[in-house]
Amino acid sequence: MKERINDPACGSMERLQALRHYIQKVFLEQGEQWVPQTNGEVNNHIHTIYSFSPYTPAMAALKAWESGLEAAGSVDHDSLGAAEEMLTACEILGIGGCVGFEVRVNFKYGPDGNPGPFAERKINNPDSQGLVYMTVQGIPRQAYGKVRNFLQPLQEVRNKRNRAMVERINTKLSHVGLKNLSFEKHILPLSQAHTGGSVTERHLMAAVARLLIEEFEAGPALVGALGSQFGIKPSPKLTMLLGDRTNPHYLFDLIGLLKTDFLPDVFIQPDDSECIPAKQVVDFARSIGGIPAYAYLGDVKDSPTGDKKAEHFEDAYLDELFQELQRLGYQAVTYMPPRNTKEQLQRVQNLCKQYNFMEISGVDINSSRQSFTCPEVLLPAFHHLVDSTWALIAHERLASINIHYGLFHPENPLAGLSLAKRIAAYAKIGQSFDRQHPEESARRIIQEKQLEVYRYE
Repeated sequence: MKERINDPACGSMERLQALRHYIQKVFLEQGEQWVPQTNGEVNNHIHTIYSFSPYTPAMAALKAWESGLEAAGSVDHDSLGAAEEMLTACEILGIGGCVGFEVRVNFKYGPDGNPGPFAERKINNPDSQGLVYMTVQGIPRQAYGKVRNFLQPLQEVRNKRNRAMVERINTKLSHVGLKNLSFEKHILPLSQAHTGGSVTERHLMAAVARLLIEEFEAGPALVGALGSQFGIKPSPKLTMLLGDRTNPHYLFDLIGLLKTDFLPDVFIQPDDSECIPAKQVVDFARSIGGIPAYAYLGDVKDSPTGDKKAEHFEDAYLDELFQELQRLGYQAVTYMPPRNTKEQLQRVQNLCKQYNFMEISGVDINSSRQSFTCPEVLLPAFHHLVDSTWALIAHERLASINIHYGLFHPENPLAGLSLAKRIAAYAKIGQSFDRQHPEESARRIIQEKQLEVYRYE
């Protein structure tokens, strides 16, 4: 039963039905009043099979629930395909749910159309200069179709580049006598492209990883082949992990290594048709009631997922960057507390207050090795990020019924309050929802004009 919850070959409805049956079985065995222990943690940046992840949306929600999270959200690259399944799975489990998507955008040009100050800088993208990762959070349900239509051309352009990168991969493979890969036969089947998902560089590296395991078998022989055939020498830690045939995370450890040490040789830079201007995505996000957020990376010393080298990014010019974010119309900054130092994050928090940006958190899940928990959000310096998650949840549900109730909508009944007070009010509302019927709770709040009472608190 649990296997079907995480089976990409099953349809979304079948996975959700399997989840219902599994939870009924768990409660039957544990007792009707049993619930997993929780301390209030949240994570609203979980990748799923709709971009790259070991988990379907239903399984991602289940893993979050089993880890004791009180709220979980999906964020996939160039795709909103996980949204409906993720929200329904969270409702089945009785935890808060929210959705968004992640996309690469262009920061190369200034307002006059000429190259700007960020054109030749690595900002938050390890692979490219002048290109930025951003998210669109808190998407109302009535906008899902518009989002799919907006992202589809970007997926199509990306797949043209993916096919060209497969040709480069095959050149490398041919040089060492290995068989070639087919984009249609070996890479597309690893994705959910047929149901609105995207194909990422990790899918390409997954296909290479599977080929290497098939050719050399997991273990010391494969580690040796990485060095002799491709000049890749894993760190002592990875050498130990990849030398262990029983390592349950073998495939994902190998993918992380290939992304760092194989992908750069075959990588093709995205062009302006794939990474469209940031202003265009920001304006689209705001037009549908979503919340455009810059994804802070910060200088990297050690990568939790093993796929980013130590490198300098936006810290050296962060003040200048925040001015640009304000000019472009961003409304939030999203960051991952486990990935940065306290000093880095304190600076980001101070700048968010200065520029009146909402702070959003979440730890992206790309590998089976990663934990769903994020205990850092419970520290005093970051506990407000829990409120931000519940505010996002309230925003999504309320705006799905009446767009004017979006957190940033100018006609919101609380529009006259400061952003901090609005977030605090929405956090209380999100936490008050019936978690198995959140839209009914949201509808009642709007019908009874309960939101207005916060204006006077």
